[in-house]
Amino acid sequence: MTGHSYRQLFRTPEFTPLFLSAAASTAAGTVSGLALGTLVYRATDSPLLSAVSMFGPSLAQVLGATFFLSGADRLPPRSALTGLSLAFAAATAVLALPGLPVWGVFAVVLLLGLIASLGGGVRWGLLNEILTKDGYLPGRSLFNMLSGLMQIVGFATGGALVTAFSPRPVLLLAALFHTTAAVVTRLGLSDRPPRAAGRPSVAATRRANAVLWSSRPRRLTYLGLWLPNGLVVGCEALFVSYDPDAAGTLFACGALGMLAGDVTVGRLVPPALRPRLATPLLLLLAAPYAFFALRPALPLAAACATLASVGFGASLVQQERLMALTPPELSGHALGLHSAGMLTMQGLSAALAGALAQLTSPATAMTAMALTSIAVTLALKAAARADTARSDTARAGAERETKDESGRVGT
Repeated sequence: MTGHSYRQLFRTPEFTPLFLSAAASTAAGTVSGLALGTLVYRATDSPLLSAVSMFGPSLAQVLGATFFLSGADRLPPRSALTGLSLAFAAATAVLALPGLPVWGVFAVVLLLGLIASLGGGVRWGLLNEILTKDGYLPGRSLFNMLSGLMQIVGFATGGALVTAFSPRPVLLLAALFHTTAAVVTRLGLSDRPPRAAGRPSVAATRRANAVLWSSRPRRLTYLGLWLPNGLVVGCEALFVSYDPDAAGTLFACGALGMLAGDVTVGRLVPPALRPRLATPLLLLLAAPYAFFALRPALPLAAACATLASVGFGASLVQQERLMALTPPELSGHALGLHSAGMLTMQGLSAALAGALAQLTSPATAMTAMALTSIAVTLALKAAARADTARSDTARAGAERETKDESGRVGT
């Protein structure tokens, strides 16, 4: 992908406002996550509760994916994205209220997860609609690069602000970012109709989920997008308890590595080579965290986080495969299911990692999550290879039958 082609993306109508609104949303999520995790850790001294407060909204994604995801293709994108950003702004402002009990924090966190479950499908479905088929991967790569940059700035700035002031003013800043995203979306996007007919409903969500899950290649692709990634995010969820004073630095280094991976996969790797990189990148994503068993000091821990996050570039390759396997009318739903499943797994992994850290230590829990991610990646690769072998065998058998039929007809 050339630099000129990236410039062409910004000349595509509606790409720029969608890009800018995503930037504001990412900044808000980054700053608020670090502030909330710090707030809860200071109040409870619990790695588990701190991890769940940061990644807990992801746990609610499974409920959203089950009940609300049909709205990703059945709601007008501009109205949906504007409303979701305003809801995030309001909920984040509530988290900043003094005296809000910990159970109240987690109630709001659950609500945020339900809201977010629809957002990924709407945004990425709209991106797929705005861009040509060949433009989706470089477009998503650019969004991922944006996410990496905003996380670097957000975690570094958020960490400094939380240290200098307190988490609550930082949460109000995040609410302002969400409001900005809503304004940019409302003023910058056109009023497009929904991509699919019919009302959003639980039944429609269930039917589309069943269709998407019915294909074994799609199932393996979804599992590859959800499981290795989620388990490694469980490692990241322990940064606050691993080193409370340097958590912002570790998160920023992870974001830097993610940016490097997205640039490499989106711009530098030839398209013909990309499909072969998914498994190596997923292994890279987990392997450096195995060294946390040695309890490395901050410089080495930061280097491990940076190197590991290069492996997040695997998701670009996997998303390209998912879109190739999905009918266009289900693209928003398919991408929403990917996003919701991935975030759900991240939330579950954060909770699991936090529980392990309570019983052992953050370093031990990070190592265990990393080794599990490696094992899952290798198992999925073996399943995909067996699936390909069965397909090749079936194809060869069909070709032999065709030749036999041709020979009998010719005699």
